[in-house]
Amino acid sequence: MLARIRRFFARRSVLEVETPLLGAAVNPDPYVEFFTVPDGGRRHYLQTSPELAMKRLLAAGSGPIYQIGKAFRRGDIGRLHQPEFTLLEWYRPGFTLDQLMDEVAALLQALLPERVAGVTRFTYGEAFREFTGLSWEAPLSALRSKAEELDIPDAARLCGDDRRHWLDLLFSVAVQPRLPASRLVFVHDYPACMAALARCKPADPSVAERFEVFVDGVELGNGYRELTDVEEQRRRFQHDLRLRQRLGQVVPPLDEDFLAALAAGMPECSGVAIGLDRVLMVKLGRRRLSDVLTFPLQEPS
Repeated sequence: MLARIRRFFARRSVLEVETPLLGAAVNPDPYVEFFTVPDGGRRHYLQTSPELAMKRLLAAGSGPIYQIGKAFRRGDIGRLHQPEFTLLEWYRPGFTLDQLMDEVAALLQALLPERVAGVTRFTYGEAFREFTGLSWEAPLSALRSKAEELDIPDAARLCGDDRRHWLDLLFSVAVQPRLPASRLVFVHDYPACMAALARCKPADPSVAERFEVFVDGVELGNGYRELTDVEEQRRRFQHDLRLRQRLGQVVPPLDEDFLAALAAGMPECSGVAIGLDRVLMVKLGRRRLSDVLTFPLQEPS
Protein backbone atom coordinates (compact mmCIF):
# COMPACT_ATOMS: atom_id res chain seq x y z
CA MET A 1 0.00 0.00 0.00
CA LEU A 2 2.78 2.45 0.88
CA ALA A 3 4.58 1.68 -2.39
CA ARG A 4 1.38 2.39 -4.35
CA ILE A 5 0.95 5.72 -2.57
CA ARG A 6 4.52 6.74 -3.34
CA ARG A 7 4.10 5.82 -7.03
CA PHE A 8 0.86 7.81 -7.13
CA PHE A 9 2.58 10.99 -5.96
CA ALA A 10 5.76 10.42 -7.98
CA ARG A 11 3.64 10.36 -11.16
CA ARG A 12 2.18 13.72 -10.11
CA SER A 13 5.56 15.29 -9.20
CA VAL A 14 4.58 15.75 -5.55
CA LEU A 15 7.68 15.81 -3.32
CA GLU A 16 7.94 13.51 -0.29
CA VAL A 17 9.12 15.34 2.85
CA GLU A 18 9.80 14.52 6.48
CA THR A 19 9.13 16.79 9.46
CA PRO A 20 9.81 16.34 13.21
CA LEU A 21 7.59 14.27 15.48
CA LEU A 22 8.71 16.29 18.52
CA GLY A 23 8.18 20.05 18.64
CA ALA A 24 8.40 23.06 20.93
CA ALA A 25 4.77 23.88 20.09
CA VAL A 26 1.70 22.00 18.87
CA ASN A 27 -1.71 22.69 17.34
CA PRO A 28 -3.79 23.94 20.32
CA ASP A 29 -7.11 22.53 19.04
CA PRO A 30 -9.07 21.93 22.30
CA TYR A 31 -10.87 18.96 20.70
CA VAL A 32 -7.60 17.06 20.13
CA GLU A 33 -5.43 16.03 23.09
CA PHE A 34 -1.66 15.78 22.67
CA PHE A 35 1.19 14.12 24.55
CA THR A 36 3.54 16.35 26.57
CA VAL A 37 7.18 15.29 26.88
CA PRO A 38 9.14 16.86 29.80
CA ASP A 39 12.83 17.45 29.08
CA GLY A 40 14.57 18.92 32.12
CA GLY A 41 13.15 22.41 32.56
CA ARG A 42 11.64 22.39 29.07
CA ARG A 43 8.48 20.89 27.63
CA HIS A 44 8.08 19.38 24.18
CA TYR A 45 5.05 17.96 22.38
CA LEU A 46 4.47 14.93 20.17
CA GLN A 47 2.77 16.23 17.05
CA THR A 48 -0.89 15.46 16.42
CA SER A 49 -0.22 15.87 12.69
CA PRO A 50 2.62 17.26 10.54
CA GLU A 51 0.37 20.10 9.39
CA LEU A 52 2.07 23.13 10.94
CA ALA A 53 5.57 22.05 9.92
CA MET A 54 4.50 21.19 6.38
CA LYS A 55 2.87 24.59 5.99
CA ARG A 56 6.17 26.21 6.98
CA LEU A 57 7.76 24.28 4.10
CA LEU A 58 5.03 25.53 1.75
CA ALA A 59 5.72 29.11 2.84
CA ALA A 60 9.43 28.53 2.13
CA GLY A 61 8.61 27.58 -1.48
CA SER A 62 8.53 23.78 -1.39
CA GLY A 63 5.75 23.43 -3.93
CA PRO A 64 3.38 20.41 -3.69
CA ILE A 65 4.44 18.05 -0.89
CA TYR A 66 3.30 14.90 0.90
CA GLN A 67 4.38 12.98 3.98
CA ILE A 68 3.78 9.50 5.37
CA GLY A 69 4.55 9.36 9.07
CA LYS A 70 3.44 8.80 12.63
CA ALA A 71 1.15 11.11 14.60
CA PHE A 72 0.09 10.97 18.25
CA ARG A 73 -3.15 11.84 20.01
CA ARG A 74 -4.16 11.14 23.58
CA GLY A 75 -7.55 9.63 24.18
CA ASP A 76 -9.53 6.44 24.24
CA ILE A 77 -8.13 3.29 22.68
CA GLY A 78 -10.92 1.68 20.70
CA ARG A 79 -12.12 0.18 17.45
CA LEU A 80 -11.06 3.15 15.34
CA HIS A 81 -8.58 4.91 17.63
CA GLN A 82 -4.98 4.32 18.66
CA PRO A 83 -2.74 6.91 20.40
CA GLU A 84 -0.05 6.32 17.74
CA PHE A 85 -1.15 6.06 14.12
CA THR A 86 0.08 6.54 10.55
CA LEU A 87 -0.96 9.60 8.56
CA LEU A 88 -0.65 10.47 4.91
CA GLU A 89 -0.82 14.24 4.57
CA TRP A 90 -0.42 16.30 1.41
CA TYR A 91 -0.74 19.87 0.17
CA ARG A 92 -1.50 21.16 -3.30
CA PRO A 93 -0.73 24.85 -3.99
CA GLY A 94 -3.28 26.32 -6.37
CA PHE A 95 -5.81 23.50 -5.91
CA THR A 96 -9.44 24.25 -5.11
CA LEU A 97 -11.22 21.99 -2.64
CA ASP A 98 -13.03 20.31 -5.56
CA GLN A 99 -9.71 19.51 -7.26
CA LEU A 100 -8.34 18.04 -4.04
CA MET A 101 -11.46 15.91 -3.55
CA ASP A 102 -10.96 14.59 -7.09
CA GLU A 103 -7.35 13.67 -6.27
CA VAL A 104 -8.33 12.02 -2.97
CA ALA A 105 -10.96 10.00 -4.86
CA ALA A 106 -8.37 8.91 -7.45
CA LEU A 107 -5.96 7.72 -4.75
CA LEU A 108 -8.54 5.92 -2.62
CA GLN A 109 -10.15 4.24 -5.62
CA ALA A 110 -6.69 2.98 -6.60
CA LEU A 111 -6.08 1.67 -3.06
CA LEU A 112 -9.58 0.26 -2.46
CA PRO A 113 -10.84 -1.08 -5.82
CA GLU A 114 -12.50 -4.03 -4.09
CA ARG A 115 -14.33 -1.84 -1.57
CA VAL A 116 -15.67 1.22 -3.44
CA ALA A 117 -17.82 1.38 -6.57
CA GLY A 118 -18.12 5.11 -7.09
CA VAL A 119 -18.17 8.54 -5.45
CA THR A 120 -20.99 10.45 -3.73
CA ARG A 121 -20.83 14.03 -2.48
CA PHE A 122 -23.06 15.78 0.06
CA THR A 123 -22.77 19.18 1.63
CA TYR A 124 -22.71 18.91 5.42
CA GLY A 125 -26.10 20.65 5.49
CA GLU A 126 -27.62 18.15 3.04
CA ALA A 127 -26.32 15.11 4.92
CA PHE A 128 -27.30 16.45 8.34
CA ARG A 129 -30.82 17.33 7.25
CA GLU A 130 -31.38 14.06 5.32
CA PHE A 131 -30.39 11.79 8.20
CA THR A 132 -31.48 13.81 11.25
CA GLY A 133 -34.37 15.86 9.83
CA LEU A 134 -32.76 19.01 11.26
CA SER A 135 -30.70 21.92 10.04
CA TRP A 136 -27.25 22.14 11.62
CA GLU A 137 -28.30 25.71 12.52
CA ALA A 138 -31.27 24.45 14.55
CA PRO A 139 -31.52 25.69 18.15
CA LEU A 140 -29.56 23.68 20.70
CA SER A 141 -32.88 22.65 22.24
CA ALA A 142 -33.78 20.87 18.97
CA LEU A 143 -30.39 19.13 18.89
CA ARG A 144 -30.92 18.00 22.50
CA SER A 145 -34.38 16.67 21.63
CA LYS A 146 -32.96 14.69 18.71
CA ALA A 147 -30.32 13.16 21.00
CA GLU A 148 -33.07 12.16 23.46
CA GLU A 149 -35.09 10.66 20.59
CA LEU A 150 -32.03 8.64 19.57
CA ASP A 151 -31.51 7.60 23.21
CA ILE A 152 -27.89 8.77 23.30
CA PRO A 153 -26.72 8.37 26.91
CA ASP A 154 -25.12 11.35 28.68
CA ALA A 155 -25.54 13.62 25.63
CA ALA A 156 -26.37 16.72 27.67
CA ARG A 157 -23.47 16.14 30.04
CA LEU A 158 -21.02 15.53 27.21
CA CYS A 159 -22.09 18.44 25.00
CA GLY A 160 -23.29 21.16 27.38
CA ASP A 161 -23.88 24.35 25.38
CA ASP A 162 -21.19 23.65 22.77
CA ARG A 163 -22.80 23.49 19.30
CA ARG A 164 -19.76 21.79 17.81
CA HIS A 165 -20.03 18.97 20.35
CA TRP A 166 -23.74 18.51 19.58
CA LEU A 167 -23.11 18.46 15.83
CA ASP A 168 -20.23 16.01 16.18
CA LEU A 169 -22.30 13.70 18.39
CA LEU A 170 -25.39 13.66 16.18
CA PHE A 171 -23.33 13.30 13.01
CA SER A 172 -21.43 10.31 14.39
CA VAL A 173 -24.59 8.57 15.65
CA ALA A 174 -27.27 9.53 13.12
CA VAL A 175 -25.43 10.41 9.91
CA GLN A 176 -22.18 8.45 9.54
CA PRO A 177 -23.68 4.95 9.88
CA ARG A 178 -26.32 5.78 7.23
CA LEU A 179 -24.05 7.17 4.52
CA PRO A 180 -24.19 5.19 1.24
CA ALA A 181 -22.31 1.88 1.50
CA SER A 182 -19.53 0.66 -0.79
CA ARG A 183 -18.83 4.15 -2.08
CA LEU A 184 -16.45 6.99 -1.35
CA VAL A 185 -18.63 9.59 0.36
CA PHE A 186 -17.38 13.17 0.57
CA VAL A 187 -19.14 15.51 3.02
CA HIS A 188 -18.08 19.11 2.42
CA ASP A 189 -18.91 22.71 3.37
CA TYR A 190 -18.79 22.24 7.14
CA PRO A 191 -20.24 24.79 9.60
CA ALA A 192 -17.78 27.58 10.40
CA CYS A 193 -17.72 26.51 14.07
CA MET A 194 -16.00 23.34 12.82
CA ALA A 195 -13.54 25.09 10.49
CA ALA A 196 -10.34 24.18 12.40
CA LEU A 197 -7.55 25.42 10.08
CA ALA A 198 -9.79 25.78 7.02
CA ARG A 199 -10.74 29.12 5.55
CA CYS A 200 -14.39 30.16 5.49
CA LYS A 201 -16.10 30.70 2.16
CA PRO A 202 -15.78 34.36 1.10
CA ALA A 203 -19.36 34.33 -0.23
CA ASP A 204 -20.76 32.59 2.87
CA PRO A 205 -18.66 32.97 6.05
CA SER A 206 -21.04 30.65 7.94
CA VAL A 207 -19.52 27.73 6.01
CA ALA A 208 -15.92 26.47 6.01
CA GLU A 209 -14.11 25.04 2.97
CA ARG A 210 -13.59 21.66 4.61
CA PHE A 211 -14.44 18.07 3.71
CA GLU A 212 -14.29 14.61 5.22
CA VAL A 213 -14.25 11.36 3.26
CA PHE A 214 -15.93 8.13 4.41
CA VAL A 215 -16.17 4.50 3.32
CA ASP A 216 -18.93 2.36 4.88
CA GLY A 217 -19.35 4.93 7.64
CA VAL A 218 -15.64 5.01 8.55
CA GLU A 219 -13.97 8.42 8.31
CA LEU A 220 -10.72 8.07 6.37
CA GLY A 221 -9.63 11.66 5.85
CA ASN A 222 -10.12 15.36 6.54
CA GLY A 223 -9.30 18.12 4.03
CA TYR A 224 -9.25 21.93 3.93
CA ARG A 225 -8.87 24.88 1.64
CA GLU A 226 -6.14 26.18 3.90
CA LEU A 227 -6.41 29.36 5.92
CA THR A 228 -3.62 31.78 4.89
CA ASP A 229 -4.74 34.91 6.78
CA VAL A 230 -2.21 35.18 9.62
CA GLU A 231 -4.33 37.50 11.77
CA GLU A 232 -7.37 35.23 11.53
CA GLN A 233 -5.15 32.24 12.33
CA ARG A 234 -3.72 34.04 15.37
CA ARG A 235 -7.27 34.84 16.57
CA ARG A 236 -8.29 31.18 16.20
CA PHE A 237 -5.22 29.94 18.07
CA GLN A 238 -5.77 32.44 20.88
CA HIS A 239 -9.43 31.41 21.13
CA ASP A 240 -8.36 27.75 21.34
CA LEU A 241 -5.77 28.51 24.02
CA ARG A 242 -8.35 30.38 26.14
CA LEU A 243 -10.79 27.49 25.76
CA ARG A 244 -8.10 24.97 26.76
CA GLN A 245 -7.40 27.05 29.86
CA ARG A 246 -11.11 27.17 30.79
CA LEU A 247 -11.36 23.39 30.35
CA GLY A 248 -8.32 22.77 32.55
CA GLN A 249 -6.31 21.31 29.67
CA VAL A 250 -2.57 21.71 29.04
CA VAL A 251 -1.95 25.09 27.39
CA PRO A 252 0.96 24.96 24.91
CA PRO A 253 2.81 28.06 23.72
CA LEU A 254 1.59 29.88 20.63
CA ASP A 255 3.47 28.57 17.58
CA GLU A 256 5.08 31.84 16.54
CA ASP A 257 7.31 30.11 13.96
CA PHE A 258 4.23 28.85 12.11
CA LEU A 259 2.54 32.26 12.32
CA ALA A 260 5.71 33.92 11.00
CA ALA A 261 5.63 31.53 8.03
CA LEU A 262 2.02 32.50 7.32
CA ALA A 263 2.96 36.17 7.55
CA ALA A 264 5.84 35.62 5.11
CA GLY A 265 3.34 34.25 2.62
CA MET A 266 2.00 30.72 2.39
CA PRO A 267 0.56 30.05 -1.08
CA GLU A 268 -3.15 29.50 -1.57
CA CYS A 269 -3.56 25.74 -1.37
CA SER A 270 -5.69 22.81 -0.31
CA GLY A 271 -4.50 20.00 1.96
CA VAL A 272 -5.72 16.71 3.37
CA ALA A 273 -4.77 14.07 5.96
CA ILE A 274 -5.68 10.38 5.46
CA GLY A 275 -5.49 7.79 8.23
CA LEU A 276 -3.61 4.92 6.60
CA ASP A 277 -4.33 2.40 9.36
CA ARG A 278 -8.04 2.89 8.68
CA VAL A 279 -7.52 2.59 4.91
CA LEU A 280 -5.77 -0.74 5.46
CA MET A 281 -8.53 -1.87 7.83
CA VAL A 282 -11.20 -1.09 5.22
CA LYS A 283 -9.14 -2.71 2.45
CA LEU A 284 -8.82 -5.97 4.37
CA GLY A 285 -12.46 -5.98 5.49
CA ARG A 286 -11.62 -5.79 9.19
CA ARG A 287 -13.55 -3.91 11.87
CA ARG A 288 -10.83 -2.90 14.32
CA LEU A 289 -7.53 -1.08 13.88
CA SER A 290 -5.92 -3.61 16.17
CA ASP A 291 -6.62 -6.27 13.50
CA VAL A 292 -4.21 -4.60 11.05
CA LEU A 293 -1.51 -3.24 13.37
CA THR A 294 1.48 -5.35 14.29
CA PHE A 295 1.88 -3.86 17.77
CA PRO A 296 -1.40 -2.15 18.81
CA LEU A 297 -1.88 -0.73 22.27
CA GLN A 298 -4.59 -2.82 23.83
CA GLU A 299 -7.70 -1.54 25.56
CA PRO A 300 -7.58 -1.88 29.36
CA SER A 301 -9.33 -5.04 30.56
